[in-house]
Amino acid sequence: MFYRPQDGHGLPHNPFNAIVTPRPIGWISTRDVQGRNNLAPYSFFNGVAYTPPQVMFASTSNKDDQGDTKDSVANIRETGVFCVNIVEYAMREAMNASSATLPKDTDEFAAAGVQIAECTEIDCARVADAPAALECRMTQIVAIEGVSNFVVFGEVVGVHIRNDTLVDGRFDVRTYHPLSRLGYRDYTRVTELFELARPDD
Repeated sequence: MFYRPQDGHGLPHNPFNAIVTPRPIGWISTRDVQGRNNLAPYSFFNGVAYTPPQVMFASTSNKDDQGDTKDSVANIRETGVFCVNIVEYAMREAMNASSATLPKDTDEFAAAGVQIAECTEIDCARVADAPAALECRMTQIVAIEGVSNFVVFGEVVGVHIRNDTLVDGRFDVRTYHPLSRLGYRDYTRVTELFELARPDD
């Protein structure tokens, strides 16, 4: 089959999300200028550079009480900071609960029953028990094609790593099984690894 997205795919469900998989989930925490915390998962998320370390996530819809975007982007516009919390399999239900569309003054940490810790380098909350958390200063927000599509880039200025995830000096994903987004309502988790040496190693 072949289709042009502008013409539609003719299938019961859009296959695009199922094709671009698996995708890591950035559990983004922010705080507005009134001091209210927000927590929301984004599956258009990834690391984009080593030096300095940088990440990105994309928000692709809006809320009535935030105008052209959602709470996360609105808060980052105001404060210039955010934290990426890594999602482990054991926290899948809490992550999903935090995806609910709630009023902008609602604390998703409380709504989802997630324990809060304070960031070190930025004024922002983080998920206390996350395997890792990346404290970020926003470098740019880029509007891309489409309604309410924004890509947020941030430089990582602080890194929290849960002690039990370090095995022989390496951050070992098998200790927590990172959750990844597939298409539709499907998810998966990483449980095993294999290595491939590059040809020029």
